[in-house]
Amino acid sequence: MSTIVVFGAGGTAGSRVVAEAVDRGHRVIAAVRRPEATSYLPAGVRTVTGDATSERSVRELAPDADALVVAIGGGERELWRNAAENLVTTLRGMPAAPRIIHLGGGSTLLTPGGTRILDEPDFPAEYRDSALGQADALDYYRTAADGVSWTYVSPPPLEFHPGARTGHYRTGTDQPVTDAQGRSVLTYEDLAVAIIDEIEQPQHQNARFTAAY
Repeated sequence: MSTIVVFGAGGTAGSRVVAEAVDRGHRVIAAVRRPEATSYLPAGVRTVTGDATSERSVRELAPDADALVVAIGGGERELWRNAAENLVTTLRGMPAAPRIIHLGGGSTLLTPGGTRILDEPDFPAEYRDSALGQADALDYYRTAADGVSWTYVSPPPLEFHPGARTGHYRTGTDQPVTDAQGRSVLTYEDLAVAIIDEIEQPQHQNARFTAAY
């Protein structure tokens, strides 16, 4: 049994990670900005006020945790880089520091030609700031996250939605995992499976991975 802190536990992705972790018998701390608005989370979850960009929050929650899952969203471009930097600098040098599992963007994955999906000419302008913010976070982990253990998780870039939990998926690294028809598809529920699998049996330490059917 692990103790898992989920920042952004009230969101679409974070709530699935919480549910999957609870179903597997882990202790879960849901770190959210408004605990009173998360009554739908499973019984037994400890809900606290928490913010991945706050040094105080991380220092309070990290000593009891085996993993810190970052599933935040809805902010300006700087949000994700600020969270990554705060987590790394706060955890660095901390005895028995927990792992960072950062749920990032699928648009940071690469096309067959080696360019980022977010840099393609037809990438939707309304998603560009958040995509760049998640790219900034990935760049930070790769270049400045010495002294900590991190994993960046990218969902499929397009076909990623709530749905059924099958418990099955395939993984890749920097390009989308595609099926025989060239589609990269996954539900939030099965991404949560992949995240908890990674916590239970680390396969991608200090690296990015992606998952799809």
